[in-house]
Amino acid sequence: MIDCILIDDEPANTRVLKKMLEEFCPDAHVIGEATDAAQAEELIRQQRPDLLFLDIEMPYGNAFDLLERLMPVDFEVIFVTAFNEYSLKAFRYNALDYLLKPLNIGELQTAVQKASERLRLRDSNRQLNNLLANLRQPDAHLHHLALPNMEGLSFVPVNTILRCEASGGYTLFYLRNGEKILSSKNIKEYEEILPADTFLRVHSAHIINLQCIRKYHKGRGGYIEMEDQAMIEVATRRKADFLSRFRH
Repeated sequence: MIDCILIDDEPANTRVLKKMLEEFCPDAHVIGEATDAAQAEELIRQQRPDLLFLDIEMPYGNAFDLLERLMPVDFEVIFVTAFNEYSLKAFRYNALDYLLKPLNIGELQTAVQKASERLRLRDSNRQLNNLLANLRQPDAHLHHLALPNMEGLSFVPVNTILRCEASGGYTLFYLRNGEKILSSKNIKEYEEILPADTFLRVHSAHIINLQCIRKYHKGRGGYIEMEDQAMIEVATRRKADFLSRFRH
């Protein structure tokens, strides 16, 4: 059983979420509700939940202010939000879950299951620390990426990523030190969250770090030689975008 606290300044939203959990997520047991950050902080310290369902904007401080005051934590967080694209990108970057309002049953079930798995791994503090740090910085300077894999999560400094390669529904990361990490997310997700000024998808199967190129070989699309001597094909339709990155 997962002990949950629901935090939302709209009681109607809390009622809907509670009913959905009761009906579709029987392992989630609601032990408390709060409508603002001050009330939530007191309740969390008293009840010591396993999981928070946390709205972003609340009276007396937002979700991130609340988390800053509570760190370090030993609970999981699922954000319930209508937040903008940049913030959702920050959540994805740290492998933290978020649910967009209005709530979707399937997405809720998936998020609760993932939270249950992470509770066994206990990566909460590092994930939340990275999220809060990344939210304070411009998009281009997001600095750590959480890669979900069979063992749990690997936290990788973004500037150590050499390239990414699609492997079915998975993504293989090649790091500059020669290490390889297979992530359970597909390459499309990483195309959306890696900093666009540094990383570029040059082929359906490849994203490269533009700072790690040794040479470009001409051709219909051409080939890129990377620091690790890998030869990466450039798709013909992506050639112009690639070459435009090097024009002054």
